Amino acid sequence: MQAEMSDVMRCSRRGDGVPPPPLSGEGWGEGVSTRESPQEEKTLSRIASCDAMRPPPQAGEVRTARGQILPLLRATVLVAIALAAMPAHAFIAYVSNEKSNTVSVIDTDSWTVTKTIKVGQRPRGIEFTRDGKFVMVAVGDDDTIQMIDARTQGVVDTLPSGPDPELFTQDAAGKTLYVANENDNTVTVIDLEKRARLGDIQVGVEPEGMTISPDGKTLINTSETTNMAHFIDTGSRQIVANVLVDPRPRFAEFKHDASELWVSSEIGGSVSIIDPGKHEVIGKVTFEIPGLRKEAIQPVGIGMTKDDKTAFVALGPANRVAVVDTATRKVTKYLLVGQRVWHMAFTPDEKYLLTTNGVSNDVSVIDVAAQKVIKTIQVGELPWGITIAP
Repeated sequence: MQAEMSDVMRCSRRGDGVPPPPLSGEGWGEGVSTRESPQEEKTLSRIASCDAMRPPPQAGEVRTARGQILPLLRATVLVAIALAAMPAHAFIAYVSNEKSNTVSVIDTDSWTVTKTIKVGQRPRGIEFTRDGKFVMVAVGDDDTIQMIDARTQGVVDTLPSGPDPELFTQDAAGKTLYVANENDNTVTVIDLEKRARLGDIQVGVEPEGMTISPDGKTLINTSETTNMAHFIDTGSRQIVANVLVDPRPRFAEFKHDASELWVSSEIGGSVSIIDPGKHEVIGKVTFEIPGLRKEAIQPVGIGMTKDDKTAFVALGPANRVAVVDTATRKVTKYLLVGQRVWHMAFTPDEKYLLTTNGVSNDVSVIDVAAQKVIKTIQVGELPWGITIAP
């Protein structure tokens, strides 16, 4: 009887519901190896006996590792707080700096440049390979595409483009790369696995913008001087349609559902919306900013949210990004960013949109949900392109 009373007293709780500390020479048994010492075995045995004597939790309650009974809601809140306190996964952004011939590496957790990579002459177009192992950067004055190892963050190889490569795109499988070569009016086709040139497609004068349809069947190239969007069949590698747009088309972007193709025209000051099936312009987005001349509003890069409801358009020397409702095709807001905004990229979780600002030599960070600029990061000279690890 005396032994039973002793066990009960040992298993009794304090007022806060926490079991009493172990006896002298005992431990809680946490973190021990699978081969406990005699003292540890004694401790674990006593704790197990205590657990067996405790009343079970009532409905809506849970028992913690140390025997506390907490309301389920409180326990859930504590877990949520603990998870929120865990460090967020940081995405890595790579920015091509056209004048300094470098690529800046940005940690999106600290929003700082963690490394500057020396590359070839006049880097512009930049993109991760689909598997995330390499970053490809078009070095125009070297007439090639350099490959940066994402692990070592150093240049490890080159790809055979034509003269003055600018922008490029790849198929969904990451096997084929299509490169716009500004100086010879061609699009070069490259086998990424073999890192070999497969051929060239003749297009208009000064090709630049490159994108591919979600189904991979249609390649789009925009030619700045011809003022056209060329529709190219990826199977035959032949142009199947040419659509006239406003002057100096610089960038093309499909909606994720492939229902529309958006093409920015730098000199025209507009974005043409094309029906990909009919190969016709079905609408336009225009821009008007109080206090700015129309000539200063020069659309370039375009970013489309995954739900296709909102488009962000970089307006060049207007130093603003336009927020566009894709249903009404109207601007809902202008965001003031750095000087001469070029291109942009979303973080994979789409919480942030990063823009490259060529004249102010920085990157603006936009909170997508709040639609406001929250940070500016100094990079190299004349930042142009940007890509973020998938």
